[in-house]
Amino acid sequence: MSVVDDFKKANQAYAASFKEGDLPLPPAKRVAILTCMDARIHPAKALGLDLGDAHVIRNAGGRASTDALRSLIISEQLLATDTVVVIHHTDCGMLTFSNQDLRTKLQQEFHASADDIDFLPFKDLEQSVRDDIATIKASPFIPDSITVTGFIYDVHTGQIHPVS
Repeated sequence: MSVVDDFKKANQAYAASFKEGDLPLPPAKRVAILTCMDARIHPAKALGLDLGDAHVIRNAGGRASTDALRSLIISEQLLATDTVVVIHHTDCGMLTFSNQDLRTKLQQEFHASADDIDFLPFKDLEQSVRDDIATIKASPFIPDSITVTGFIYDVHTGQIHPVS
């Protein structure tokens, strides 16, 4: 049985007892969380969120990329969120390479250039959170009234630590 077959079976069990189909579209806690796609992070469990409480936007590194900003703008402008929480984490793979490292690997493997892609790696975990907060706040489409804050999630303890 493949992992996709496992997903189908698990979904049948989930859907059989699903009772939250009438939740409103805007998130109940009026918050959008930008975090990493790392499989060791479960934002809902780590933050005590229930289904319908928050928008969770995930990408490699939890970076405030163009597409993450697109989602945050939609979240705030159309769905009434008033807080953005940026969460990066310890032991992140984004700390382990540079743009040039990955571009070279891709060139060698695929014989195609990835010079136009910024993979948004970083060398300083706390600074990456500060940089992403600054990027979000600098967007002309995110009003100054929106609270933007950041944390580092420790993958070994499950705790979040604020970044000032």
